[in-house]
Amino acid sequence: MKLSYFIFNTSAGWMGILGSPDGLRKLLLPRPSREQIWHLLDESGPGYHIGTPDEAETTYFSDLATRINLYLSGKPVVDFPDRLDLLWASPFQRSVWKVTQSIPYGETRTYAWVAGKLGMPEATRATGQALSRNPLPIIIPCHRVIYSNGSLGGFSSGKLWKQRLLGIELAT
Repeated sequence: MKLSYFIFNTSAGWMGILGSPDGLRKLLLPRPSREQIWHLLDESGPGYHIGTPDEAETTYFSDLATRINLYLSGKPVVDFPDRLDLLWASPFQRSVWKVTQSIPYGETRTYAWVAGKLGMPEATRATGQALSRNPLPIIIPCHRVIYSNGSLGGFSSGKLWKQRLLGIELAT
């Protein structure tokens, strides 16, 4: 399967989006160089080919780069209605991510809240594990999920990025 990608620059650094004809598959948070983003996108897994940096396509991505730039600059982008290609993930992961998408912009919820919404209140640790594998940060706003005691918890791109994303949303 050929995947398409788009690499774009933001005020925070270079970002990348990977997609298939079925929807978005991956969003990479800012890195210092375009080349670093391209190499991370190119490691998308066996059986996939994303072409060379000169073959980038934007047809699957609409105005997503514009919306991400607005979001990072502090403009409220409250919804990302893009189609997602998450069929490769487990049903549990997809259900956690779907609940997480319902958390409003500028608000937080707890891992226990997400697990409770799934009807599985004992699955807070599994919920955290599913969120740690979120391939589409910002679009699936896992940064909005925190511990019940108010501490941040983990984030696949590091706690500094989690703080930064929450700060962007809470400042608007």
